[in-house]
Amino acid sequence: MAKKKENYKEMADDELNKKLEELVKGLFNLRFRKVTDVVENPAQFKKDRRNIARIKTVLRERELKAKVKTKVEAGKK
Repeated sequence: MAKKKENYKEMADDELNKKLEELVKGLFNLRFRKVTDVVENPAQFKKDRRNIARIKTVLRERELKAKVKTKVEAGKK
């Protein structure tokens, strides 16, 4: 069976920002270890980059929805 993925769309904005910060720091540490030492799991680079992109996409979608909503409300007045 496939592993259960985290559903970023159901997470709150502050949780997403915290997770994003953790992933960015983790990716930095992986890159640092790659230069100085051997990385145990090279596939982790790809996983982290994709998860960062997923989180940024969800945050951007929410930002755009909020903009559209405010424009629609301003247009009704």
